[in-house]
Amino acid sequence: MAHVTRIKAHDPAKPHEGKDKPENPKPVKVEESKKPVKSIKPKKEKRIKEKKAKDHTKKPFILFRPFIAFGHYLRNSWRELRQVRWPNRKVTWKMVLAVFVYTALFVSFLVVVDLLFDWIFNLILK
Repeated sequence: MAHVTRIKAHDPAKPHEGKDKPENPKPVKVEESKKPVKSIKPKKEKRIKEKKAKDHTKKPFILFRPFIAFGHYLRNSWRELRQVRWPNRKVTWKMVLAVFVYTALFVSFLVVVDLLFDWIFNLILK
């Protein structure tokens, strides 16, 4: 068992009269944990063995590889789509309204710029 010395904080109103150590330090006994520590190594070793076993498996015929890759793509895409947090109806309509407002503002800006350039070119050419 380990012996731990407890150190008490002194009162700032009462400085400890030139003493470096507090009075009567009491050693505190700390009990060690009696629970066995679980090892992670067997799981890692098992994963490594599984990976090695998969590496030695027979590779598919070359004509089937594009279809297998496409199947993996579809499966992974479906997994990603399940993780998406889809907005509810209210939030969706807010976003649609924001897109329409932005589009209207941008179109009006382009119309104003087009009219300005048209006016400037008419002044120059006439």
